[in-house]
Amino acid sequence: MGSNRFGAALLAIAAGMVIGTPTASADFVPASCAQGWVAETVVEGVGNLENLDSDGAGGFYVTGILDGFLAHVDASGRFEPLLTGLDHPAGVRVVGRSVYFLTGDGLDAPPGTLQRYDIDTGAVEVLLTGLNGPNGLLVLPDGDLLFTTIGIKAPPTGISRYRPSTGEYTKTWSALPLTNGLALAPDSRSIFTDSLELKIFRIPLDAPNSWSVVTGIPQLLALPDDMEATRDGLLFVADHALGAVYQVDTATGAACAIISGLIKPGPFRNPPDGATSVRIVRDGDGWALYVTSMDGALRRLRPPPGLDLTPADERRR
Repeated sequence: MGSNRFGAALLAIAAGMVIGTPTASADFVPASCAQGWVAETVVEGVGNLENLDSDGAGGFYVTGILDGFLAHVDASGRFEPLLTGLDHPAGVRVVGRSVYFLTGDGLDAPPGTLQRYDIDTGAVEVLLTGLNGPNGLLVLPDGDLLFTTIGIKAPPTGISRYRPSTGEYTKTWSALPLTNGLALAPDSRSIFTDSLELKIFRIPLDAPNSWSVVTGIPQLLALPDDMEATRDGLLFVADHALGAVYQVDTATGAACAIISGLIKPGPFRNPPDGATSVRIVRDGDGWALYVTSMDGALRRLRPPPGLDLTPADERRR
C-alpha cells in the first residue's frame, strides 16, 4: 500500500485515532491469538519494506517502497540491493528464474509499471506501463498474473490480469475498487483480496465481478495489506492500523491478531506505516510465516504446535 493521505485518513477511521498523535494512541484492542507464536528478526534496518516472495532456497526478494529498491535477502539474512532508483515498487512474485514486480504504488508516484527481472542475467524488461496505482501481485495456477490497482489518481480500474506467455492484458478483469492484497484460495478456483473499504473479499476466477464479503467491521477492524491463505482456509493478513498480522477464519469471518506493534518508529504516525506483506514458506519440516513491515524488518513467525500452516497454493508446498 503506497504512502498517501488517503491511507492516513482510513487509518484514522480504522484505529479510532487522530493522525499526528503519538504512535501509542490507538484505542482499538483486537482479539489476540498470539500465544505460542514465536517471532524472530531475519533482517532489520533496510528501509520501508513493502512486499516479499520466497526465492525457493530459504531467501526472499523484497521491495522497498519509499527507498526505491528490489533486493534479495539470502538464507543467512544477507541483504543485497539488486535494482535501485525505482518509483515506489510494490508487489513482487518469483516465477522460475524471473522476478515480476510492480512500481507506482502511491498518491505521489508516477503512473505504474509491471516489470520482469531476470535472476540469471540481471536484465530488466518493462511489460506494462501507465498503470493506475498498482499494488498487490499474484500468480494464478495457469501462469497469469493478477495485480490490484488502488487507483486514487484516476478512476478505479479494479484488478487487472496479464498473461506473460502472450502479453495479453485485461485492464479491468474485476471491477472491485480500491483493492490491495491478493491470495489464492484453497479451492484454487477463487482468490481473496482486501480493499481500502476495510473489507476482505472472495472473488471466483470464473466470475470476477461476483465477489462476496469474507469479513470486515466489526469482526476485523484493520487497514489490510497483503495476505496469504492456508489449505485449511485460514487467511493471514498484514495490517497498517496496529502494525498487526491477523489470522482470519474465512468460513466464519472471525479474526484475531497473532502479533501487533510492527510500526515504523517515530514520535508521530505517518501511515501507512505498519505491516505490509506475509508469505508462508517452508521452515525445516514445517512452515513459517514471514512478514515485512515499514519498520524496516523482515520477520519469521513460527506457529504454535498443532497449527497447520500448509499454504493453499500447491505450488508453494
